[in-house]
Amino acid sequence: MRLRRRLLRTGLVVVGLSLLAAPAAAQSVNRAAIDELNAQLLYVALPLTLFVELTLVYAIYRFRSNDDPQPTVDDPALEVTWTAATGAILVFVGVSAFVVMANPYITPAAAETPADGGDAFGDDTEIDVLAYQWGWEFSYAEANVTTEERLVIPADENVTFRLRTTDVIHAIYIPQLGVKQDIFPGRTMTARTHATEPGKYRLYCAEMCGAGHSKMNATVVVKNQSAYDAWVENQTAAAG
Repeated sequence: MRLRRRLLRTGLVVVGLSLLAAPAAAQSVNRAAIDELNAQLLYVALPLTLFVELTLVYAIYRFRSNDDPQPTVDDPALEVTWTAATGAILVFVGVSAFVVMANPYITPAAAETPADGGDAFGDDTEIDVLAYQWGWEFSYAEANVTTEERLVIPADENVTFRLRTTDVIHAIYIPQLGVKQDIFPGRTMTARTHATEPGKYRLYCAEMCGAGHSKMNATVVVKNQSAYDAWVENQTAAAG
C-alpha cells in the first residue's frame, strides 16, 4: 500500500512539473528557439527523473528488511547499456544546444559574415544602444531619432542592436524577447531579434554595474509596422 502511495505521489509530482514547465506562446523568434530547446530537454529529463525515482522507491521497498546485504554482482552488459544510453543522451543534448546557439538571432556572429561577402543584416532595422551608469539611450540612425529609457521596435521585422557602453560592463536583457548580450567597454557588440507579438516588455541590465544597477531598466514597445512608421514620423517631426 505504501509503495502505491509513493508511486502515485511521484507521478503527481512529475505531472505537476511538466504542467508548470509548459511555456506560453513566444513573443519573438529568439524566445521560440529557446523555449523549443527547453521543451526538448524537458522531454528527456522527465522520463529519466521518473525512472530514477521509481527505481529508488523500488530498491527501498524491495530491500527494506535485508539484514545481510551482499556485494553487487558484475554485469558487463548492463554497464555497457547504461554507458551507451548516457552517451546518446549527451549527444542529443549537445546537438540540440548547438543548433540553437548557431541560430543567427541567438548568436548574430553566426550570420554576420555571409559566404557571399555581403551585409547579412543589411535589411534589418538597426538601432544603436548606448548603456551608461545608469540608463539607456536608443538612437535610430535612419530617422535621426534618439530616445531614453524607451525602445520602440517594429513587429515581424528583423532588428539589429549595435551595443556600446560609455563606462563599465553592462548587459542588455529582454527576457520575453529572448535577448541577452554583454556590452564591453571599447567594443561594439551585436544583438538581434524578430518580435512577433506587439506589446510592452521590460528591458534590464543583467550585469552588476554599480550602485544604480537595480534602477537601470527601460521599456520595450513592439508596434505593428504601420504604427511603428507613424511613431518614427512623429518623432522625426518633433525633433525637427
